[in-house]
Amino acid sequence: MNTDIILPAPVCIGGMPLRDALMTRRSVRTYSPRRFNLNDKQDLQLLSDLLWAAFGPISPKRRSAPSSHNRQETDLYVLLPEGAFRYDPSGNRLLPVVGTDLRAASGAQDYVGTAAAEIAFVADTTKVTGKSPRGLVETIYVDTGFISQNIYLFCASEGLATVVRAMVPKESLAAALQLTHSQEITLVQTVGWAQ
Repeated sequence: MNTDIILPAPVCIGGMPLRDALMTRRSVRTYSPRRFNLNDKQDLQLLSDLLWAAFGPISPKRRSAPSSHNRQETDLYVLLPEGAFRYDPSGNRLLPVVGTDLRAASGAQDYVGTAAAEIAFVADTTKVTGKSPRGLVETIYVDTGFISQNIYLFCASEGLATVVRAMVPKESLAAALQLTHSQEITLVQTVGWAQ
């Protein structure tokens, strides 16, 4: 798919109470073959709500997850059967990156590529200044962790399944996503429906 996917406005209120979501949150490693149907209003709404909960705007300067010094250095790359897309929070849309299904290329675990989506967290390291090399790594991984936890809680609230993964072939996936040398994949999170 070579065109932008315009997402409906996210629903930013409601859902499961936080404490219930915390009790329900879990990692799932077996997924149904169900996909996000990009022609279905409900599936597009669910995808919009998921991405907003992960790292969407809550005001002109703030996002739903914190980042060190509000640098907002993390981009979400959404890997779907239709291709790979970069989430544009300000425009609430998915921007096409490549028209190839890269879900299975995002890891070696047997469930990778079987779920509806894989979300790759990509940090733009040029946005993190004034840090030692170790401080840079700590910053981008901590910020990724905040976003990942938002995805876990959203999935718990909405009946989706998820697991975050560190076993990622970062170099080959970065090449497939056409990332620059300053963009670093931190983790990938599988999202879909449990089997």
